[in-house]
Amino acid sequence: MIWRRKIKMSVCVRIKKSFGDFVLDVEFETGNEVLALLGASGCGKSMTLKCIAGIVRPDEGRIVLDGRTLFDSEKHIDLPPQKRHLGLLFQNYALFPNMTVKENIMSVLTRAEKNSDCESRFASLSQTFYFRGLEDHYPSQLSGGQQQRVALARIIATDPAMIMLDEPLSALDSYLRWQLEQELVDLFEKFSGTVIYVSHNRDEVYRMCGKVCVMHKGKSEDVRTVKDLFESPKTLAASLLSGCKNYSRAKVLGEGRVRALDWDTELECAQIPEKVRYIGVRAHYIKPCSAGGANVIKCKILRVTEDVFSTVVTLLPENASEARGFSQIRMELSKQEAAGLKTGNLISVRVDPKDILLLS
Repeated sequence: MIWRRKIKMSVCVRIKKSFGDFVLDVEFETGNEVLALLGASGCGKSMTLKCIAGIVRPDEGRIVLDGRTLFDSEKHIDLPPQKRHLGLLFQNYALFPNMTVKENIMSVLTRAEKNSDCESRFASLSQTFYFRGLEDHYPSQLSGGQQQRVALARIIATDPAMIMLDEPLSALDSYLRWQLEQELVDLFEKFSGTVIYVSHNRDEVYRMCGKVCVMHKGKSEDVRTVKDLFESPKTLAASLLSGCKNYSRAKVLGEGRVRALDWDTELECAQIPEKVRYIGVRAHYIKPCSAGGANVIKCKILRVTEDVFSTVVTLLPENASEARGFSQIRMELSKQEAAGLKTGNLISVRVDPKDILLLS
């Protein structure tokens, strides 16, 4: 039996760590679920995992797993990595290059407590993670997907209280990435503890995770459901990570109206919260229309680009001062909808008030 832990877990992380001009300031709490740390490269996601695992010591804060304190700067608690009982899958998988597949996993099994039947446990792991027949191979003789399976098996062999994965699919080609993504989903469903999944890929996060914590320049935002993030991001950073393509700096005019400064046009929108600094509109919510009416923007077509299954039309609002920064608008249409549109043409497009994202 591989999946042993059946108790309810909770993880509380509140840490700060300074690296010169870069400051990691992270706070989140999660339970027995898959939580994504979503952010651009260099935002501190991987460093957060290293702090939780005990590889890097935070300057201050606390890390608590199911009531067990792993780190507390005030109480001078800092458990070493081997006593934290966490499984961390690095981007490069970190297999021992001078050991075979079996030796890599047995090196963990033989140290595990109350694990006298190592051979039986190894056989079970090899079947679960699909590497039977590769027992005598070295990591250099394995494909990227095979290395990942072995690394995951080695983590599960430690019977971890929590699993953390650092961009586990980033180095794989698209076909293999999809195949291993499905295997990871199966693993998450069988594992009854907490999983923290680091990624900069919004599509992976949407398909695989239930909760998400956006990170931007070292600082974490509030934990939200994945669906909530994609439907109503609250900040520019979160909206960018959710895949929205069109933005403008905004000035609130009152009574449900804003001025899109980069597009030099007034727009009606839904109820406006405080501290709105930007608006965002997803590319597939912008549609061609007849001239006149609310939320109509007159534009010049800068470029028409054929994508695999759609057409991308790059627009410049007629009142925009120059074609750079947020001033350009991306519109995504079906090939049928885009028929007849040509570079240099003038066009009117419309945005429904409910489709305008109001961002801080």
